[in-house]
Amino acid sequence: MKHLAIIGAASLLFALGILLLSGKKHEREGIEYIFTPKAPQPIGPYSQAVKYDDMVFLSGQIAIGNDGQIDTSDIVKETTLIMNHLQEVLKASGSSMQRVVKTTIYLNNLAWFPEVNKVYGSYFETGKAPARETIGVKSLPKGARVEISMVAALN
Repeated sequence: MKHLAIIGAASLLFALGILLLSGKKHEREGIEYIFTPKAPQPIGPYSQAVKYDDMVFLSGQIAIGNDGQIDTSDIVKETTLIMNHLQEVLKASGSSMQRVVKTTIYLNNLAWFPEVNKVYGSYFETGKAPARETIGVKSLPKGARVEISMVAALN
């Protein structure tokens, strides 16, 4: 019986060694998870942002206030709050709005596009805005009307 336990333990150690050598351990190396108290805490199993190599990937933000509530009474205020949150997450990751290379905007009503676009555009230098798409969706978390995610280069 004692020999079986030793063989079982040896087999387990061998399997773990193979797993480590196969590269599975290294899948998370070089990845940094970003959290800042200056933006809403995630409402699910995700990070505010993830840094990998020379890039940072920001999760979509909705207009959650400091009180944890969402105010959908004004699309301009909603968009401004989101952009401010994204700016804080970029700062926490060591990047900035000037380093954003890609954004995605989700709107549950494309009629708000002009107002959202105006606020969004005010955060970028003329002629140096990132690549972007705007997608009309049926609904967003917590009844939000707009959600914005970003990808940025690191400084």
